[in-house]
Amino acid sequence: MAGADLYVRRGEDGAVRITAGPGPSPSPPDGSPAGNGGDPLGPDPSPSPGPGFTEAVLDVAGAVLLWPVLGDPVLPVAEVHDVERAQQWLWAVYGERAAAAVRSCAGGEGAGETTGEAAGDTVAGPAPARVTGDGTALADAAARLAFGHWASRWWPASYADGIPALEPDVLGLELAALTHQCQELFDDRGDQPDDCVAELIEDHQAALDPLVRWWRAEPRSGHTARHLESVLRLIDGAADAAGLDGPELRRLRAELDADQDQVADRTALAPLTPGALFASRLGYTLAAGEPLAVGGRVIARGTGTNDWRRYPPGFVDAAESAVSWTARALGGRRRIEVEVVAHIAAPVGGAPLVAEVRVNGGLPVRAPLTRRDDVWTGRADLEPGLSAGELTPRFEVAVLLPGFDPGPGPEGHADREAVRALVRDRLVSAAARPAEGTAPYDASARVTPSAPFLAEIVAATTTGEDY
Repeated sequence: MAGADLYVRRGEDGAVRITAGPGPSPSPPDGSPAGNGGDPLGPDPSPSPGPGFTEAVLDVAGAVLLWPVLGDPVLPVAEVHDVERAQQWLWAVYGERAAAAVRSCAGGEGAGETTGEAAGDTVAGPAPARVTGDGTALADAAARLAFGHWASRWWPASYADGIPALEPDVLGLELAALTHQCQELFDDRGDQPDDCVAELIEDHQAALDPLVRWWRAEPRSGHTARHLESVLRLIDGAADAAGLDGPELRRLRAELDADQDQVADRTALAPLTPGALFASRLGYTLAAGEPLAVGGRVIARGTGTNDWRRYPPGFVDAAESAVSWTARALGGRRRIEVEVVAHIAAPVGGAPLVAEVRVNGGLPVRAPLTRRDDVWTGRADLEPGLSAGELTPRFEVAVLLPGFDPGPGPEGHADREAVRALVRDRLVSAAARPAEGTAPYDASARVTPSAPFLAEIVAATTTGEDY
């Protein structure tokens, strides 16, 4: 994230936008305008909005921050709608000169020449201001927090694709720790006040004891041990600030206090696999459901569209082939039968998940789905005249949750495949994490945005039998 060019612009709605992008092309030798369209700042570097599942978003005081999940790490795009509230963190993420440029831009003043401090003195440009920013500790932590929230919503867990789910309590506790670490970004009028951290700790504290056991079993100088200790100390600090108490938190405090006074003999502990430590916490729950009909003449069969945007997380296996269907002729009736591979944590009942079926681009027909074992199943009657004939009918089948569904979006197959590739790469990195380090625990040490989450390390050490 070193040396990113930042552009500060005011939109027609009054919001100030900070974007990161390459600097303008050098001017030709003849002194004519730069060869990037004549704009001394180059083209507007604002990215075209992609599908929601390719963006990590964080609501902060007076603004919304956005990072692209795919591609190289960059400083976030910021949409600043309340400059006064945002001033409490702008300087810490982008640098003091960028914060000043935002204030000037919001006031309608000419930004003039603005020199960035985040990466040292750099080339300046006329208004709208261009400054240069470097990643700060707060920017790194904010990027991790945003990615953690993205993972809690969009992680493509798939039994069919061999992508294990993230353990929700482990992820939830690290999100609590990161939110506490990033408290400078929030205020009591924002969407992430202190009680959000307390709620995360209370909802996920069942993972505290296993995390402490994991920490104790890791080599003391190892990177993972230091990562665990950082998370556990942040949780302890956040719980203390929120006035939380309970047996798990008291045991955590005692373990942390003991470690300050004596060196634990970690080498005497039996080797511990994180995947095995949390393996029993996720599993399929069998549910009674009506099996699909058999018999009849098959008109057509195929796979449908598995658009992750149309249902909440934890409902459907993220594989592209998770939705399959068979259209049959049963006497004079025409019926479509749909099977959808369930997510490992899918609810058993009370979820009105449906399959939406269109034939030859006609009006949609919805088939209610019921979870049965590890699949959702459902059926719907179609137009009785439907038959194979000379032209094969065109079926479009998708799965959605009414009331949640934003409607079908642009085809996102390539983006979904890119997310799967990203996740697989992260799991490989998590499995290959370095075991040893030389530095002692340092609460101020920076963790890079791309470093694996504890939940990713657990997932990477989960065997096929565990999953």
